[in-house]
Amino acid sequence: MGALLSLPGRSVYADLAEKTGFSCHQINVLHKRFKQLSQSKDTLRKEDFEAINDLALNPIRSEIITAFFDRRNFRQSAVGMADEITFEEFLLVMSHFRPPRLSLTKEQCESVKREKLRFLFNMHDTDNNGTITTQEYRCVVEELLSHSGPLEKTVYIADAAMQEVANTADVEPGGFFAGITFEHFYKLLSGFDIEHKMSLRF
Repeated sequence: MGALLSLPGRSVYADLAEKTGFSCHQINVLHKRFKQLSQSKDTLRKEDFEAINDLALNPIRSEIITAFFDRRNFRQSAVGMADEITFEEFLLVMSHFRPPRLSLTKEQCESVKREKLRFLFNMHDTDNNGTITTQEYRCVVEELLSHSGPLEKTVYIADAAMQEVANTADVEPGGFFAGITFEHFYKLLSGFDIEHKMSLRF
């Protein structure tokens, strides 16, 4: 990591560009922001995110910050929370908010959608047990619809989505519904334009 901070060469950036889909220019900009937030240290800690003014009033500020330290978001087989993250890990999390390229094939678009929904699922599967509760799922739907229309319409659609969960959960009468798995979550939300809703311009 120190080598990256002291020698941000094109070969290092090219490797990160391949992993994240960012251009070398975007990586350079994000590297400067990382150094700003970390006060030129090699790693970022949760308290460093306190300096981001744009997050101060965000209703899911805590979930966003936690997502940067959730090991599932930078290594598929990883579990648990990190105390601090490197620039590469910071970049891997930021890549979930990268808008999709216009030239993507249908299969690539589906892959981008799946990755973004996996990230969103991880944000709401707070106990890392592979499921989210129906109430947590309602929060996901309300967040996705928060800029789509009046509150009453948002609540109605969220409740309709909850009913769909109940109808398709395959729970025996009187049985216990443990929660929504990722595959179920993906199926339920695949109709949302998640590729663009979960995007930031860099």
